[in-house]
Amino acid sequence: MLSGIFGKKSDHPMADIKSAQALLNDLPKNDAYKSLMELSEWIESVANNTDFKPDHQFAVLRLLDETAQPYARKLARDYFTPQELNKFQENRLWLVLDNWCRHTVKAYYVVFNRYCSGDKGAGALKAQLPLLAARAVYAMTGQLKYVCAHYGPVDPTVWGNLAQLCQHAEQQQYLDTPLALYSGVAGNTTVKDELGRLLGWYGCGISTLKPLYMNLTERIAGQYRSSIDIGAQQDANSLFGFDLDRPAAPMLVKAGTTVRPSMRFVSMAEMQPKLAELIETLEKGTVPESLNLGGTYDAELVREAAQYLMNFLTAPPSRRSARRGIKVGLNAVNGFARMIDRTDVALNFSDEQPAHWDVEDISASGFHTVLPAQGTDGIRIGSLLGVQPEGVPHWGAAVVRRLMRDDANRLHVGAEMLANQITGVALSPSGGGGGFEDGQPALWLQTKPGGSSGEAQLLMKAGTFSAHRSLQARLNGKNYLLIPGRLQEKGLDYDLANFRVIEQESDPGES
Repeated sequence: MLSGIFGKKSDHPMADIKSAQALLNDLPKNDAYKSLMELSEWIESVANNTDFKPDHQFAVLRLLDETAQPYARKLARDYFTPQELNKFQENRLWLVLDNWCRHTVKAYYVVFNRYCSGDKGAGALKAQLPLLAARAVYAMTGQLKYVCAHYGPVDPTVWGNLAQLCQHAEQQQYLDTPLALYSGVAGNTTVKDELGRLLGWYGCGISTLKPLYMNLTERIAGQYRSSIDIGAQQDANSLFGFDLDRPAAPMLVKAGTTVRPSMRFVSMAEMQPKLAELIETLEKGTVPESLNLGGTYDAELVREAAQYLMNFLTAPPSRRSARRGIKVGLNAVNGFARMIDRTDVALNFSDEQPAHWDVEDISASGFHTVLPAQGTDGIRIGSLLGVQPEGVPHWGAAVVRRLMRDDANRLHVGAEMLANQITGVALSPSGGGGGFEDGQPALWLQTKPGGSSGEAQLLMKAGTFSAHRSLQARLNGKNYLLIPGRLQEKGLDYDLANFRVIEQESDPGES
């Protein structure tokens, strides 16, 4: 059926349907990496070929894209895994997935531009415009996801292209045309649904998330994409604004925002009850079969991702304290073990020197710094940092919340301060208790102003907090019973937990 729409005059290997299918049949089907890499090269080649008529070009791209989907899904499952990947494996997967998304976006946009420019034969594409635009926006969502997963700068042309697609769909009245995005994928979508998925998901501050949660939130937003609305009128439910004439990343809108005719407003109010129902199910330890996450994930991981979206929709974050342009030098170490080494509780086997950072943007709750390209491989969203400002004798604790690489590959780091002062303590199980190493080192966080004196926050080795086990610690010559409260945050190498603190009488033999 497709043979009649492929150009016959071009000498391109895929100008004839039989040769195209023969090439695809020769793909190494048991090697998803090589297959997707080869398909990305073919997509790039077809996009750059000017011999194909626009409808011929689109047909080839559809064939290549459909063929690539199973391989891309398999590699995405391997990449967005709860298990920590080694650096080589992570980079290998990211390179092929990012490359595939970028070339797919470019290829679809080439065809779209040829239609808009009125290339000869472009009129034959008119009936397929909804699918062309929806596929392009879907590929852009993937492109953004992989850029964010590596904390890279977003090419501003993404927003310009997205605005053009949206505007064209409005003008040609195919924004709400139902279509099947890919064969075998359950449910229909529309160009508007795909635009809503991208703008709603990206607007929810996903650059603050770890890559796994970037993926899970995108999949959840995709599940409920039909409940995301885009309109020209701002109302009480408007959450984000996107300007078709001045395209940039979607921004939170506030009452009284200047409304221009080119503004489009994104509402996610109808998603909230769906998220609430999903969270209730996940809290019971069950991931609904109808929820397509592209892989199998633990219910608690999915709940955390869904809860993040819910929290953002119900109470969008705002800056808690003003930033001050004060230049501060500080020593910094990355990771729980290195922070322990900076305390008296450590055995101090390491002679590793801390890094020196210059911070010029600081507030009471955190700081921002820009680091050179080299020497930052271990820093990621959720990294635990030990920080010591110049002239200060003690160390504090912070967590990386934002990362972004600029065009010079410098790393912009935004960190939240957990405490300005930490003290090393040795933890022991109360009353003996098994499953816990006696004398295990931990970090006691100094109470922030306004905090309760009967409570304490501790940074512990990852996986050691238990809501069913009380602990003992000695601090400043006093013994304390630590009754577990809740696990506030679980990092790669640490648990941040709350405890109720009860001072105990010291043993007369203790000094």
